[in-house]
Amino acid sequence: MNIESSVFKESEWIPKKYTCDGENISPPLTFNDIPKEAASLALICDDPDAPAGTWVHWIVYNLPATTDGLPEAMASDQILAGGAKQGINDFRDIGYGGPCPPSGTHRYYFKLYALNQMLDLDAGATKWQLTQAMKGHVIVEAQLMGRYKR
Repeated sequence: MNIESSVFKESEWIPKKYTCDGENISPPLTFNDIPKEAASLALICDDPDAPAGTWVHWIVYNLPATTDGLPEAMASDQILAGGAKQGINDFRDIGYGGPCPPSGTHRYYFKLYALNQMLDLDAGATKWQLTQAMKGHVIVEAQLMGRYKR
């Protein structure tokens, strides 16, 4: 399984458009080679270089396993078409919050998880709640890392 973006490659710079210095919209993502036994997908985007510890930028879960990616500028709705749900990020918002580092170069990990079931988790969950719900259900994971500095 892998996760890619048409606007940046692994370890490259995330374009300003997708950050708080630009339009602050989610980048387009493509998912490939999803395992046949997957029942759902989950996505977590976070920044391990934040001064106060890992900062969560985006949480999406209960994506159908047939999902082949996410479009640019995803809506900030708690429940998406097809029944997928979005969680709360560390900006205290639902949906995507783009890179906005206070200083220096930060790394942003878009982590995709293939799960063996849909999760019994309400919309608006935190990363901690999602990771607890995923325990024992992850088949495989993939990640895409982009960088940004102001």
